[in-house]
Amino acid sequence: MYHFDQPATLVGVSELRTQLDKVLKLAKESRVFLGKRQKPVAVLVPIKEFQEMEEFLDQIEDTVLGYIAQERNKKTSLKDYIPLSEMEKRVGLKR
Repeated sequence: MYHFDQPATLVGVSELRTQLDKVLKLAKESRVFLGKRQKPVAVLVPIKEFQEMEEFLDQIEDTVLGYIAQERNKKTSLKDYIPLSEMEKRVGLKR
């Protein structure tokens, strides 16, 4: 295993096969880089860190989509929109 200055470890794929429990234990505490021929190919991160990244990305996505909606709203008028009742008919939700 190779250790980084930051809390992370590089584990070879062959080592992963033989020491899975040890690697998973490490992954609970810090990032584990999986390497093939000593080059990182994947990363295991603690579940809490993953959840935080997911939440952060969701917030960014919501912000970006909000800006897109505002820009579209500036460029369109009400006549450009399809009423909900009409859309429901088009997709087969109402007759």
